[in-house]
Amino acid sequence: MTEMVMERHASDFKRGIQAGISIAIGYFPIALTFGLLSKTSGLSIFETVMMSLIVFAGASQYISLSLLTLGTGTFEIILTTFIVNIRHFLMSASLNEKVDDDRTLYKAIYSFGITDETFSVAATKEGNVSTGYIFGVISVSYASWVVNSGVGHLVGSSLPETLQESMSVALYAMFIGLLVPSLKKSMKAIFLASLAALFNIIFTFAELLSTGWSIVLATILSAVIIETIEWLKNRGSKGGEST
Repeated sequence: MTEMVMERHASDFKRGIQAGISIAIGYFPIALTFGLLSKTSGLSIFETVMMSLIVFAGASQYISLSLLTLGTGTFEIILTTFIVNIRHFLMSASLNEKVDDDRTLYKAIYSFGITDETFSVAATKEGNVSTGYIFGVISVSYASWVVNSGVGHLVGSSLPETLQESMSVALYAMFIGLLVPSLKKSMKAIFLASLAALFNIIFTFAELLSTGWSIVLATILSAVIIETIEWLKNRGSKGGEST
């Protein structure tokens, strides 16, 4: 009986790896660029790989590089990362309804590996998701991100110094690349980004806050304002329907 269970877990793990290969391929250029930018931002290869090992969140790691370059404090970087990744609470809660019931320890381990991409693969799978399957998806994705981050740093070390310095422009290009698809799909995203940028400009040029805190506060304020407007609009439309 135990052997049958182990074989099923191994089979599910293998299927998870197969499903996660597409994510691993997609992570390759992004992780490589992160490694290159880490090099130009002054991080060592150890620090670069450790960030990918511990954080494993693309957008947050790029933001952290930007904040580190600006000399932002540790607490501000951690808080910004938390805000950016707060959506993972919702993804984890949603995925918990789909995965097979298992030990809390296993769930705690694989919850670390939930990203937008691994969540999408697991959530769109027909039927329930086994522990072995989700471990397979996350393992190959995680390995690709960490390894290619280190490779990117090594490649960056061999580039001419002038080219390394010019790579800092790619950081802003990456932010634009992450933002534009959302802006195309939602007016709400446009208002949110515009309002956050406006608040950040005000806080920065008025010298009311440090650069790190202005980003954090601008993000929180814009999100609260937009969500409040959205809530009031929905409440008004429901009130109109009831009358």
